[in-house]
Amino acid sequence: MRSSPWGRIDPDASAPDSEGSRDGGTPRPVALSVRVLGVDPGLAATGFGVVQGRPGSSRLLECGIVRPRRDASLAERLLEIHEGLLEVIDRVAPDCLAVEGVFYRENPRTAVLLAHARGVALLAGARRGLLVVEYPPAEIKKAVVGTGRATKDQVGWMVQKLLGLSEPPHPADAADGCAAALCHILIGTGPLAARRAGRGA
Repeated sequence: MRSSPWGRIDPDASAPDSEGSRDGGTPRPVALSVRVLGVDPGLAATGFGVVQGRPGSSRLLECGIVRPRRDASLAERLLEIHEGLLEVIDRVAPDCLAVEGVFYRENPRTAVLLAHARGVALLAGARRGLLVVEYPPAEIKKAVVGTGRATKDQVGWMVQKLLGLSEPPHPADAADGCAAALCHILIGTGPLAARRAGRGA
C-alpha cells in the first residue's frame, strides 16, 4: 500500500457541531462532523481518502492507494485490496465508508472486474460494522465539481480547493477516493441529505 505525501493529519480532531447565531443568541445546530473513508475501487490500484468534517468545513486526514502485486492472481489481488482497506479502517476509525459505484458504460469485462474490487471494499466496511454508502461516478463528480461530466483533472482541482490543499492529491486514484468521501459529506450528511433521501436515491 502506498500513502500520499500528506500522510496522517491529527486524526483525533473534529469540526464543531454548532455555531453561534449573528445576534449572539442560542447557537444554531449545523451538520455533525463526520469522518468518511472514501474508496475508488480498482484492481491495479484502489484509491482512498479519509476526510473529516461537514458541508463547508472539511479537511483531509489521510489518503493513498492500495496497490496489489502485479503478478498476483485475481483472487490474490482482491484479498490484498480487502486487507489493505481493513488496515486503513482499523487505523483511522471512520464513521462510514463511501464507495464509488461501477460505471456500466465501460467495457463489460472491465465493469465486471471493477465490480469485484467494489465488492471487497463493501465487505471491508461491513466487516467493521460501518455505515456503507455507494454513489455513482457521475453523482460524485456533480457533488464535488458541479457537473457529472467532469474530468479527472477537474475533480482533483476541486478536491484541492475544497480541502484547502496546496496541490491535488495524487495519484488520481487517491483524489477520486477523497472525492467519494467529500460527496458523502456534501450530499449525505448536510442539508441536501434529506432531499436526496426524499427522491429515493
